[in-house]
Amino acid sequence: MHQIRLAIILFASIVLASCGENKKPANGETSQSATTETKADSSSKKIALFFGDSITAGYGLDDPSEAFPGVIKNKIDSLKLPYKVINAGLSGETTAGGNGRIDWLLKQKFDVFILELGANDGLRGIPATETTKNLQSIIDKVKAKYPQAKIVLLGMQVPPNMGADYTNKFKAVFPALAAKNNIPLVPFLLQGVGGVPELNQGDGIHPTAKGAKIVAENVWKILEGVL
Repeated sequence: MHQIRLAIILFASIVLASCGENKKPANGETSQSATTETKADSSSKKIALFFGDSITAGYGLDDPSEAFPGVIKNKIDSLKLPYKVINAGLSGETTAGGNGRIDWLLKQKFDVFILELGANDGLRGIPATETTKNLQSIIDKVKAKYPQAKIVLLGMQVPPNMGADYTNKFKAVFPALAAKNNIPLVPFLLQGVGGVPELNQGDGIHPTAKGAKIVAENVWKILEGVL
């Protein structure tokens, strides 16, 4: 049995050696250099993490890559910018839920943090003060864990049927937080998409793939300078 095992190992070694010879370039050092370079490129890439709700997650789209973070990823790749995009969107997420979930996500080191939460708070009529408190807590946790990370806040608005008083208070949450924390702000994530039937799915809330491309452009106007 021992001799059989030795024979098998020897045969496998010969096969592997043959494969290596077939793929070996004329200059033996070229392959090693290319491998080292590839590893270096991968390790040198920074992380851009999108943290949000169903709009970030791509709810209702045929493929999650059609969501606005995926569209931005394609743009980053086409421009050969040294960033890897991580989509941490979760459908149905509120700012309170995000405040709890961020503790787990902080285990993943990142360089740019794009915060997209609040829409579900608005649709549920959660007091603007609570939304502010939760978003500030998320920002504080990110700053404490990764003080060098850049944060971008994506602003949201609610439909006028929520009442003028609530609508105005909710809208004011995002610019106030951006100013307080000195971070870039996308004034309204759904600019040019919200309320446009052909750019939204049947629920009138979530963007279609075409709408997501416009959302991505809204974000890119601010994010490009950050990256």
